[in-house]
Amino acid sequence: MEFTVSTDAERDVVDITDRVADAVTADTGTVTVFAEHTTAGVVVNEAEPRLLDDMEAFLGTLVPDEGWAHDELDGNADAHLRSLVLGASETIPVENGSLALGRWQSVLLVECDGPRERTVWVG
Repeated sequence: MEFTVSTDAERDVVDITDRVADAVTADTGTVTVFAEHTTAGVVVNEAEPRLLDDMEAFLGTLVPDEGWAHDELDGNADAHLRSLVLGASETIPVENGSLALGRWQSVLLVECDGPRERTVWVG
């Protein structure tokens, strides 16, 4: 199953936990959540609003915005490098038809080159 996510800023973190949970069809096993993009990632972390702001700020300081060879092509090398650190997917256990996440864990789409429409696969 796939769904789209709209992001609002160059760097944005969107909680997609409910949409992923709605896509779970197995009673037991695992589900993989995959962003089909090279400038966005999927992570499991806490979705507390101040922490989401901190994540966006951290990604901004993690990789300098300029000075990369790929920038000569389309100016977004920093976004590619940030998403490289994040990863494009997460695998999450499923138990009794529900995501087996910890108390504070959420599934987050992390935008590094927005705002954009992103496609997320769950399977």
